[in-house]
Amino acid sequence: MAAQETGKTGEAPPEADENRPSGGPKKRESSVAPWVFWPSAIIIVAFVLYAVIFQESAANLVTSIQDNIVGGLGWYYMAIVSLFVIFALWVGIGRFGDIKLGKDHEKAEYSLLSWLSMLFAAGMGIGLVFWGVAEPLNFYDAPKPGVGESAAEKAEFSMVQTFLHWGIHPWAIYVVVGLAVAYAIHRKGRPVSIRWALEPVLGNRVKGWLGNVIDVIAVVGTLFGVATSLGFGVMQISAGLDFSGWVENPGTSFQVALIVGITVLATISVVTGIGKGIKWLSNINMGLAAALMLFVLVAGPTLFIFSGFIQNIGGYLQTVLQMSFDTGASQGSEGTDWIKDWTIFYWGWWISWSPFVGIFIARISRGRTVREFVCGVLLVPTLLTFFWYSVLGGSGIHTEVFGEGGLIGDGVNNDTALFQLLETLPAAGIVIGLTILLIVLFFVTSSDSGSYVVDMLTSGGDPDPPRWSRVFWSCAEGAVAIALLVAGGKGADSLTTLQTTAIIIALPFSVVMLFMCAATIKSLRHERQAYLKARQEAEQDLMIDKAVSAIEESLENGTLETPIPAQQDGEQANTSPSKSSSRQEDSR
Repeated sequence: MAAQETGKTGEAPPEADENRPSGGPKKRESSVAPWVFWPSAIIIVAFVLYAVIFQESAANLVTSIQDNIVGGLGWYYMAIVSLFVIFALWVGIGRFGDIKLGKDHEKAEYSLLSWLSMLFAAGMGIGLVFWGVAEPLNFYDAPKPGVGESAAEKAEFSMVQTFLHWGIHPWAIYVVVGLAVAYAIHRKGRPVSIRWALEPVLGNRVKGWLGNVIDVIAVVGTLFGVATSLGFGVMQISAGLDFSGWVENPGTSFQVALIVGITVLATISVVTGIGKGIKWLSNINMGLAAALMLFVLVAGPTLFIFSGFIQNIGGYLQTVLQMSFDTGASQGSEGTDWIKDWTIFYWGWWISWSPFVGIFIARISRGRTVREFVCGVLLVPTLLTFFWYSVLGGSGIHTEVFGEGGLIGDGVNNDTALFQLLETLPAAGIVIGLTILLIVLFFVTSSDSGSYVVDMLTSGGDPDPPRWSRVFWSCAEGAVAIALLVAGGKGADSLTTLQTTAIIIALPFSVVMLFMCAATIKSLRHERQAYLKARQEAEQDLMIDKAVSAIEESLENGTLETPIPAQQDGEQANTSPSKSSSRQEDSR
């Protein structure tokens, strides 16, 4: 678009260094932003101690708050997430799509494959492995009230509902945060921080206490979300090792050792930076995930998978509008409870992860256009996710409906559902081992990406924060997960409390996201107006240049005719007819 050609709106403003928040990265030795770093650390430590020492009280308090939020504001979550989808599509398809997230004519920082691998691994890679088989089976076993009783109806519902939870909606949430931050840091030269994405609507207030509060919310939500996933993840890994018979009855000590190992790998990765450790691990993750998916596709019910993929996309497109606004009210309390337990929970969880994923995606998207950003973040991962669930989830449904069954007993075991499916396929032992490795690497990627984002936020938006603080936050995530896992022998309860707290944080951050939408629209419109003005000036300059060139060429060729000046008092006007007649007579 525009700005790419004129070069008048792409440069970072000269005041960019002055706009850094207090404690910003002007110098390496003063890289910590104290009013973000210390409040975040204190809140995290205080809450973890509370959740560990007073487990029952903390769980009851957090659950009560969450029930009130979900029970009273479920409609709000459904409406706001649908609004984010509309916003993302409008920005990507509309007239702002050619605006560059960077300087004019700047090339993308990372290759397309590496970029997609990193954003996919950070966004939901580990969730796809965990829920790939389990979620469709859950929806088949206990569908939403109102769904038909036949196996075909339940099977179709299970896949379409899974597509809703993992499709366009969560990625649209990431687009809102990622695009606002990417525009601020790459187009306007601001530090890597949530606060600067709100500058167009909040102005200089982002430099003070309000900006600090916003960044603290992002830090706490990110660390709680990553630590929760890390804790639950090692429980799945240990369940897989137990299921395969490689480790007998792995206990808490073994799970702690897993967290330590993952944290060490994540620390090494985050210290080496995005261009090396994080990028390499993301590429390896995607390679292993693709290999697992292709293996299940070939060894499993191949024809059923392809047929189901097409049918499920059709079902999704037919019902996505209705499902986007379905609060379950027409099915009474049972319907609303089902929606709260699944859809509303997911919307809150994705919003709680959006500061982490959004900032990380923004950081790696320098040089992309707005349209490339939206298509890359919204459409490509959605299609890949749909195919992933069609392969793994579809295979699970096929096994349960048309095969030997056994994946659903007294409900679905979420920790072992994937391994139960793989056991029915050839070379199960080897494949399960590679799958466990994939899960470990996905958790390493989530941990190092989360640590990197938290470190940037607590370092005043420094895109290359110091190594000591990267190590600190990476170890902090592991320590939080360990503390909650071993707390009183009820680690799962404490982890659930932390997870619920992260979702509660999503409520105030959803308001921040609304301001982000307004800020992005304002910035892009200003960019568009600047482009149109620059193009108009360029067209006027071009017309003047052409006119001057034509006059100069005529003068050089002697073909320029200059008008005869009129005589005073209209003398020439009165005499010209007679003179003309005389010339005509002379010519005859």
